[in-house]
Amino acid sequence: MRYLHTMVRVRDIDESLKFYCDAFGLEEARRIDNEKGRFTLIFLAAPGDLDAVRKGQAPALELTYNWDPEEYTGGRNFGHLAYEVEDIYATCEKLQKAGVTINRPPRDGHMAFVRSPDNISIELLQKGEALAPREPWASMENTGSW
Repeated sequence: MRYLHTMVRVRDIDESLKFYCDAFGLEEARRIDNEKGRFTLIFLAAPGDLDAVRKGQAPALELTYNWDPEEYTGGRNFGHLAYEVEDIYATCEKLQKAGVTINRPPRDGHMAFVRSPDNISIELLQKGEALAPREPWASMENTGSW
């Protein structure tokens, strides 16, 4: 398992970059605009980690900007922790056997979400290419929110 990123939702990209980059000193490693999902992801790196973040070798801060305005309350602006795992199905099975609810099952062989006992959302991402869909995960419904 490898720690990947922490995601924070932001209301204003320019204001956020002024804080995180201009004032705090982080550097933009990459940006993804997703028109279908109507969001922008901006991955920031500590100054000495820029090349490593671009290569996927160091953790990043992910700023998520949703194009449709949303008011973030109750800590919702903090998104999730993300970890890359060797086998998403084996990881989810292990967690499930330990009594952890799989809130968003890995139906696609690529991504799943669980929550910590303190309700912190944790994203699990399959290392490399997605695994082929497999049961019981492929037909498992979401449980709660993540």
